[in-house]
Amino acid sequence: MKQSSARTEKARRSNRLNQQRLDLNDPSLYFNRELSALDFQEEVLEEALDPSHPLLEQLKFLCIVASNLDEFFMIRVAALKEQIEAGIVEPTPDRIPPHEQLRRIRERLVDLYARHERALLDDIMPSLAAEGIRIVPYSELSHDQRAFFHEYFLRDVYPVLTPLILDPGHPFPRLLNRTINIAFHLATRSPSDDHQERAVGVLQLPPVLPRLLPIPEASGHAFVLMEQVVQSNADQLYCGWDVLDSYCFRVTRDAELEIAEDEAEDLLSEIAEQTRLRNWGADAVRLEVDAAMPDWLRKLLMRSLDLDVHDVYAYRRPLNLPDFLTLLRLDLRHLKDQPFTTRIPPEFQGDANQIFTTLRSHDVFVHHPFDSFSNTVVKLLRTAAEDPQVVAIKIILYRAGGQSPVIDALKTAAMNGKSVTAVVELKARFDEENNIVWARELENVGIHVVYGVLGLKVHAKALMVVRREQTGVRMYCHLSTGNYNQSTARVYTDFGYFTAREDICRDVATLFNMLTANARQAETRSLVLAPMALSHTVLNLIEETIAARKEGKAATISAKLNALVDANVITALYRASMAGVQVRLLIRGICCLRPGIKGVSENIEVRSIVGRFLEHSRMLMIEVGTQRRVFLSSADWMPRNFYRRVELMLEVPDRSIATHLSDIFELYWRDNVKARVLMPDGRRIKRVDTNGQKPFNAQSYFLERIRRQATT
Repeated sequence: MKQSSARTEKARRSNRLNQQRLDLNDPSLYFNRELSALDFQEEVLEEALDPSHPLLEQLKFLCIVASNLDEFFMIRVAALKEQIEAGIVEPTPDRIPPHEQLRRIRERLVDLYARHERALLDDIMPSLAAEGIRIVPYSELSHDQRAFFHEYFLRDVYPVLTPLILDPGHPFPRLLNRTINIAFHLATRSPSDDHQERAVGVLQLPPVLPRLLPIPEASGHAFVLMEQVVQSNADQLYCGWDVLDSYCFRVTRDAELEIAEDEAEDLLSEIAEQTRLRNWGADAVRLEVDAAMPDWLRKLLMRSLDLDVHDVYAYRRPLNLPDFLTLLRLDLRHLKDQPFTTRIPPEFQGDANQIFTTLRSHDVFVHHPFDSFSNTVVKLLRTAAEDPQVVAIKIILYRAGGQSPVIDALKTAAMNGKSVTAVVELKARFDEENNIVWARELENVGIHVVYGVLGLKVHAKALMVVRREQTGVRMYCHLSTGNYNQSTARVYTDFGYFTAREDICRDVATLFNMLTANARQAETRSLVLAPMALSHTVLNLIEETIAARKEGKAATISAKLNALVDANVITALYRASMAGVQVRLLIRGICCLRPGIKGVSENIEVRSIVGRFLEHSRMLMIEVGTQRRVFLSSADWMPRNFYRRVELMLEVPDRSIATHLSDIFELYWRDNVKARVLMPDGRRIKRVDTNGQKPFNAQSYFLERIRRQATT
């Protein structure tokens, strides 16, 4: 026994010495953020190739990859280029300089785009054609079909086109971000080639034009592309010229808004202007071209856009692939995911006026999209808008979406005399224009609109209803990991928490007062807020598990997030692993932590799940001995969330809901169909079960559970 104890103590001392020698700032312990983002796109591409998905859903995944990479160039690649141009290198834990990051990104994307193209042209499109969905080349149309599109071109397309020609009097135009353009090689009509004058014409296809045009009198669902209709009728655009050939191209521009908020007298107008400049005037960061485009024409476009050869990507596939999502509107249910009916929690099934009575008695948890958004969140808002006892409603709107029932309910409340306050985050990336429209509509009906907080982005999700009751004024709140957006609530997984607890509601009221008064400090007890305390709190929770292990207690950290980037948190998790804490991380997207390194992160396992729904919910679970604490949050573990955004985290006070959330995490962790394990070398591989477990898909399980409940 004494010898065993001595060996144990010697091992502990050796472990402590090893920890002291290790440099947890070693760049080899960290994955590069940008390359990790591309790893996520690889997973989405894998889903496109998974035959278990219906065919049109496979096409959807291909479109999502293309759209995500657009954003990657507009934000991440643009930022790296700006760093290089400014001669400023932002320090990153992996220490890879910007120019080397760009080189590796290019290397990865050339291969990814090639596989993406093969998936579309060699797999998805032929399979769609077998189902009667065809994209027909213009050259294969019949004489009558060509005549139809010629008339269509003259009647509906020609009037909105603006053909340009490049010459000393007409410099290269400022082309709209992410639109399809056509470059025409032109020659004057002359009997002798020696006397022909050559020129280049450029035409932008306005976004108002449809992309996929149904072909008349064609079997099945047949379409021709708008650009081919225009190219085939180009003689009408460039009269007096011979069109020798034509090629499509597409420009991607820097999309980061640069707003000096302290100098902007009218933030709404300034963001509207910056959004316009982003589409038209920002620097180009990528050029996509038809693979058949000759080298001389590519070089002309590169010079005109101030790009080099590494910024050019050539494809055999059609450009602007997200336009093909319109095919999902076809009424072909066997080619799409099986529709489902969302669950309505029992607390929301009765009379609308009973909602407040229910919330006074107990908290309610919802898991979207499996639990209904419209029959919970929207129902609460509509009830509050019509209830004569409700005196005020406050809400944070980050992304509201189009034709929003949330916006409609707020407008109804204002017209019914309620005091309505909406904190609208105008800087919600790529939703700025939508949010400007909503903000003006809300103001027009008398709603008090607050445009975020100076210097910060408001990313917290909170709703508060104030009601005058017999016992006095009472508050009811909803906190969420996702946006108040009806559309995304059907395709994103998120957690929502309804409560009338006085301590939580008082903190939510404090949050709103902080936002509307532009305060920089707020004392809260139930909510943890960023940028004031969230990072510190997360680090302290990790430290508690380390201290518990030193006392010989079992300790586990379980977290579900969209991204893990913050170096301080990663270092703390490494220290926890080295102390013997078991760390389980479900990270959907970017993960800069390198798991499975002997002596550093061997007690950390990182998994990701990419499936039918986009995993967007965020939670943290700390288990020490027999005690368990569960938290919900709007924030990922990234520097921007901790220090440059207003975020919130709630420790779940209801034990039954905390247990339910723990069960949800365990179900996700069981997934051996859609889950991938992050390896020490950065590969993400499908789980390989060694215990003989049956296939288990967590998202499918949640869907099947609500189907079973609907039939009982």
